[in-house]
Amino acid sequence: DIQLESIPPKPAQSQDALGVDLGRTDIAVTSEGEKWNGKDITQIRDKYSRVRAQLQHKASKGTRSSRRRCRELVKRLAGKEKRFQKQVNHFVSKRIVLRAVELKADISMEDLTGIRDRTNRKPRSKSERRRSNSWACYQLRQFVAYKAVKFGAKLLLHNPAWSSQTHHVCLHIGERKSKVFYCPTCQVREDADENAAKVLRLMGLSINQPRGSELLSCSLSYDASGLLKTPLLAAG
Repeated sequence: DIQLESIPPKPAQSQDALGVDLGRTDIAVTSEGEKWNGKDITQIRDKYSRVRAQLQHKASKGTRSSRRRCRELVKRLAGKEKRFQKQVNHFVSKRIVLRAVELKADISMEDLTGIRDRTNRKPRSKSERRRSNSWACYQLRQFVAYKAVKFGAKLLLHNPAWSSQTHHVCLHIGERKSKVFYCPTCQVREDADENAAKVLRLMGLSINQPRGSELLSCSLSYDASGLLKTPLLAAG
């Protein structure tokens, strides 16, 4: 439940959408190309992790008083990291919502419910698993949700399946490797997160525009020999 101190404004009728892709390398990327880099944040979180590991190792070999002191320091560090994470998520979410209000656009994002369980099934190193699980993408999405209510924007959530593997131009499935997306149909390479954000924008437009479902359909043009010539996107 979302609790506000005052009555929020009613969301305006919108026929535009701001796609937002959440991640770890870049915390968030919008369909306009605005992004918040997570490199410095990852370095700070790794530093917290190293200090905690050193304290835990020291506690395992110290006296009773030193173990108690180490546990207190570990608890204090955990609280400091959570406050840092919360501050960053508040800043990013407010910027996203205010930009959507400025554009008179809906906010279009992936539904991240259960994302941690899904990603943990994939084979990853211990450090990669820690980095993924310790950053709260879900918290960021929650902050966007209640700020959207507060400032009068509408939040649209979509099934994340294929959103990061689909090309926003031709709507065909491509290949994503880390931060690079390659579309074999258009034969282009571009930033994977920006592409995903633009796909999410199309998903949002498919909901709030008349005949919006046509934005997610495409047709193919073939030559006389039956070979693919040009992908045609039914979108403006």
